[in-house]
Amino acid sequence: MYSRLLQSLNRLHPRCWDFIQLTRMDKPIGIYLLLWPTLWALWVAAEGMPSLKNLFIFVFGVILMRAAGCVINDYADRNFDGHVKRTKQRPLASGKISPREALIFFAILVALSFILVLFTNPATIWLSFGGVALAACYPFMKRYTFYPQVVLGAAFSWGMPMAFTAETGQVPPEAWLLYIANLLWTVAYDTYYAMADREDDLKIGVKSTAILFGEADRIIIATLQGLALLCLLMAAARFELGICFHLGLLVAAGCFAWEFWSTREREPMACFKAFLHNHWAGLAIFIGLVADYALRAAPVAA
Repeated sequence: MYSRLLQSLNRLHPRCWDFIQLTRMDKPIGIYLLLWPTLWALWVAAEGMPSLKNLFIFVFGVILMRAAGCVINDYADRNFDGHVKRTKQRPLASGKISPREALIFFAILVALSFILVLFTNPATIWLSFGGVALAACYPFMKRYTFYPQVVLGAAFSWGMPMAFTAETGQVPPEAWLLYIANLLWTVAYDTYYAMADREDDLKIGVKSTAILFGEADRIIIATLQGLALLCLLMAAARFELGICFHLGLLVAAGCFAWEFWSTREREPMACFKAFLHNHWAGLAIFIGLVADYALRAAPVAA
């Protein structure tokens, strides 16, 4: 159904597919990886019953901001992507879309996202500026630091405090445990992504945690994933989450174990598949969270 929708959009104009590829709408994995943690925070903030208004705002906000992030990322990498086998056919690298068109499109996507945020409250609106700043500066970090994945983690986690302010007007201290957990998890899975491009990145001088970690990459990734689970366990204690949530964490741990095993040869495609596989870990945690609150809300038989 999703692919048919994209094909329908492509029929509207001969250049539609170029912009679909620019925003990676044809590859929704980034939407999932950004969406699940945002929904974790929204569900916890609302104690299992987020408003339909906020659910709409955050789901579509995630889609728009992920698209904007892809556009500014390709703009920043337009002179590098052509030298990387996996990215050389991207619209900016191949010349199908001009840098000026990309910047205009980025501005439109950010403006649409901001319109959505205007329907929340002042605290959330102010926080949104931080999210835009992180999304805009992340793509350029790989030129200056070996930790661009940390900046990506901060950007991908920014919707979490915004979810709390949208639902409650404030960000409780324990909510930052969720933020830190997602930041650690993002660094872990994006290091798998960077491992797939490591050889090309070394040739063109782009920095990443995959290059920094070297032969210790998989051990460090597993450690980061373990710390992320520990933060989620601590958050579970603070927010009094029950067995279903813990089962979701157990499934996520199983996903992380599979990724560690499957990348033992560090084959680029296996690393890329491990990156993609993280979607299931995030989904498992979200399902556990939803089930936990649903179970808590269910009437108790006399």
